[in-house]
Amino acid sequence: MTNPARPGRGDAWTVDDLQGLPEGNQVYEIFDGSLLVSPHADVFHGAVANRLRRLLDRQAPANLLVGQDIGVSAKRSSYFLPDLFVAHESAMDRGGAALHPGDVLLVVEVISPSNAGRDLVLKRHEYAAAGIPLYWLVEPRKQTLTVLVNGPGGYREQATVATGETYLGEQPFPLTLPLADIF
Repeated sequence: MTNPARPGRGDAWTVDDLQGLPEGNQVYEIFDGSLLVSPHADVFHGAVANRLRRLLDRQAPANLLVGQDIGVSAKRSSYFLPDLFVAHESAMDRGGAALHPGDVLLVVEVISPSNAGRDLVLKRHEYAAAGIPLYWLVEPRKQTLTVLVNGPGGYREQATVATGETYLGEQPFPLTLPLADIF
């Protein structure tokens, strides 16, 4: 098994190193060669992510896949596991340890109190730098969806939608999301 402290003296962590880590109640990600470990999400977090996935699945065109449990390689030395993503279906045929950011149209993070800073700051920066066009932040405590669009200088907020409201969007495909169906 790979040493959880580091893969080798002075070596940076890579996606391949994750294969040797024990499975359990933890999620492993990599930022700039450093291992990030967080607890698995709780039931409510999982329910919110799955409800949103169900809504997206119903509206996604056949050439796009709404998925979970597949990582995105934000750059060579970073790997993140978003709560949800939308990618080109053809990217799944390529295989590999992680999705290439060029194949990903949307990443979604459901904010957890235990790692909110990671989602709100670190991943926001890294996903933008990787060129992923859309980043959604779902905040169960506030019952909001914040839609961020990538442009010059990184993500900018396009919309914040609260429970009781419906988000109508054109990207990554035409969709209607009644937030009451998520929370």
